[in-house]
Amino acid sequence: MSNVKLGETPPGVEGAGFFATSLDKAIGLARANSLWPLPFATSCCGIEFMATMGSTYDLARFGAERPSFSPRQADMLLVMGTIAKKMAPVLKQVYIQMAEPRWVIAVGACASSGGIFDTYSVLQGIDEIIPVDVYVPGCPPRPEAILDGVLRLQDIVKSETLNRRNTPEYKALLEKYGIVTDNG
Repeated sequence: MSNVKLGETPPGVEGAGFFATSLDKAIGLARANSLWPLPFATSCCGIEFMATMGSTYDLARFGAERPSFSPRQADMLLVMGTIAKKMAPVLKQVYIQMAEPRWVIAVGACASSGGIFDTYSVLQGIDEIIPVDVYVPGCPPRPEAILDGVLRLQDIVKSETLNRRNTPEYKALLEKYGIVTDNG
């Protein structure tokens, strides 16, 4: 009989009938397994994302059951496709409207680096206007690659401390992008 582990438990103290861990680890585990995606799809990568949400790949099994089309109800922004420079302020506004903590995945070559469109009208990567946590390569990336990007983001979310968003380093990162925080 094999030893099957159903889920990862955070490091802690275990005993008969109890388990103790730090609040950071417990909240990180809960956040990582309940990400609400906001798809911002402008081209072919969006089609691959639709396949990722379908029954064959089923992003819901990783806790991203409900795609949100309101930035105020999402915490994971997936930017997919070519972003024209005229669209950049709209994307930045969507990011700003998301509540903290918020994370960003750049899906595909166009969102990551402008792709094959090295022109005056195309943003050469969304990291020019908003911070990015995970880059998913491909043109367009396969659904497996998008799932891998979500899993990498879950690893980041699990290990993030509760006070990271209030650190001077994080505030300096947002200021670099011209994003002003109102949380002190």
